Amino acid sequence: MTPNTLYDAYIFDLDGTVYLGEALLPTAGETITQLRELGKRTVFLSNNPTKTREEYTAKLNRLGLPTAESDVINSSLVMVHFLQQHLPGAKLHVCGEQSLINELERAGFTITDQADEVDAVIASFDRTFVYHKLQVAFDAIRAGARFFATNGDRYCPVPGGGEPDAASIIAAIEACTATEVEAIVGKPSSFMAEAILNVLQLPPERCIMIGDRLETDVLMGLNAGMAAALTLTGATTAEAAAQSEIKPTFQIHELNDLLITNNQ
Repeated sequence: MTPNTLYDAYIFDLDGTVYLGEALLPTAGETITQLRELGKRTVFLSNNPTKTREEYTAKLNRLGLPTAESDVINSSLVMVHFLQQHLPGAKLHVCGEQSLINELERAGFTITDQADEVDAVIASFDRTFVYHKLQVAFDAIRAGARFFATNGDRYCPVPGGGEPDAASIIAAIEACTATEVEAIVGKPSSFMAEAILNVLQLPPERCIMIGDRLETDVLMGLNAGMAAALTLTGATTAEAAAQSEIKPTFQIHELNDLLITNNQ
């Protein structure tokens, strides 16, 4: 289940795929460097909205992978584009961290805690989540506000374990309002797939998505018509992969397995 060909573009998830915490995962740096030397596009995709694209770019550079900001897409950027298309100039209540709030404000959206003013509630990965945020979301949605989310990840892998992610925030709001989230714009959504393909300007069959989660990374790649490689360096074990109905095109132990054809 390892690749037998090279692709024109390699789309990498970040947390649990390229790095964990402040360290590159084994073989990640040399693999990405070698792909670049072979003339392949390497871009990065993250559901995690707790860092801006600038911060992700700075981290990749700090870890020894020089990267342009234009080659990094996160769910915050996709949420901005989504809202610009569907609710331009909206007033938002954000159950999310300051980095997401900053991105939305820079794009011209107003952030408010006044429930009767809210056009849409945005749920996200939020380590600052408190009861007041839930109360405002509850009041706003019951008053007619729409309900969107950046991503649906259950947890974010970190060294030694994980942190509860946006799925827990979505679930809390859904539970008290009896209202399902209308759209989740991060992986595996078509919104995220379209964003990365617009950057690459390549047909999906010439691209491969690489990530550590079947339900986000792999599913998005497959749904978009790309090849999809599951790496066992993060959230998904080989046992869980064997039991899942989502079947990746390839399954790799670490990123240098992507180069197996070139190494033979």
